[in-house]
Amino acid sequence: MKRVLPALVALGLLSCPSVSLGAFTGQVVSVLDGHTVELLHNGKTERIRLYGIDCPGKNQPYSENAKETTSTLVFAQEVSLHVYGKDKRRRILAEVFLADGTNVNHELVKAGWCRWYRKHAPKDEILKTLEAEAQDAKKGLWGDSNPVPLE
Repeated sequence: MKRVLPALVALGLLSCPSVSLGAFTGQVVSVLDGHTVELLHNGKTERIRLYGIDCPGKNQPYSENAKETTSTLVFAQEVSLHVYGKDKRRRILAEVFLADGTNVNHELVKAGWCRWYRKHAPKDEILKTLEAEAQDAKKGLWGDSNPVPLE
């Protein structure tokens, strides 16, 4: 992998998050907000930004709902990650999966607590569909007459 990453950077693929860079597992030890968790992997804490979604930020409506839902799903759980690179804050961008295969990123959008983040996943038809279904059903933040914009 050490040889592959420089090649991916040179080709510009690290800035193209649709390319999966690998996978690993770890136990979630902290939930910082709806789309950011920390997990323990090989004795080291890693900060993970859930790929393709954006939840309301702190001090925005529904941020606690998003954080609580994420906590309920993943806190103290062993999860698997599909890694897509790092964001500008050096957090690992990843899809998070529970042991039963549940995609946590999808579940948060489906519940209406997060939006599809087109910047990370511009061509993700699943997130697009899940967001549209949540909007139509007025789930989560979509039940608000003026839903929280992206930060």
